[in-house]
Amino acid sequence: MPHLLVTLEVMNSYSEIAKSLTQSLHLTQPPVAVCLTDHVPEGVDLWSGHVPAGCRFWQEAGTRVFATSAVDHNLCSIGIYTHNLDMSPGAYTDLGDALKVFADLTYVREQDVAAIPVLASKPKHVIYGPLAEIPMEPDVVLLFVEASQTLILSEASQQIEGGLPPAMGRPACAIIPQARNTGRSALSLGCCGARAYLDVLTDEVAVYAVPGTAVGAFAERIAALAGANAILTKFHQIRRKEVEAGMTPTVKESLTALQAAG
Repeated sequence: MPHLLVTLEVMNSYSEIAKSLTQSLHLTQPPVAVCLTDHVPEGVDLWSGHVPAGCRFWQEAGTRVFATSAVDHNLCSIGIYTHNLDMSPGAYTDLGDALKVFADLTYVREQDVAAIPVLASKPKHVIYGPLAEIPMEPDVVLLFVEASQTLILSEASQQIEGGLPPAMGRPACAIIPQARNTGRSALSLGCCGARAYLDVLTDEVAVYAVPGTAVGAFAERIAALAGANAILTKFHQIRRKEVEAGMTPTVKESLTALQAAG
């Protein structure tokens, strides 16, 4: 019973955080929790079936909580590599073949491989699910965002972390070890593979990763910054309209107009 109560408290806490993030950023996809663990909590279903790449689990996690192991990632040797999962002989061969193709295309050169983030720990399982329903503390929280939402997130990162997050490219899955290893947020612009495998990763969308330990602080800052951005957007819209009408308003005059507009 005590364990159940702790689990419920965790779920309730992250449910509120997920609600705040969704409302503040006007997210169309739910925040996704990623948990790197050696144990699967009671009541969490094991994944069954096949996916073309581990990043596809991010999309599936929008509707339910499930646990994966290395074999479930087996069709994507790159994802197995970045997540430091046990690699089967077949996956190891696939990795070598993929890296050869990448090198031939000068897509990933030999000197580039060392710069790809790899998870420092070696988990037995990766658990995915909506942040609102996750029964354990997440290591990383993923947000599917457009440019205007990324603006607010980057402002939150700057205030909380004292710097801006890296804007990462291929492979998209490297955003998980990047955020987990550094304990700092990161932006992934995706990769051609992830954009082929995920319907939610449209041309307008990128992925923002927040360390699980900081997601509560981020939600609080994001709520404040989203409110501020909404007010300031109206302010700038009013000033644009006034200037285009031939006026030369001071900031104080535009603020008065903003207050009058409600």
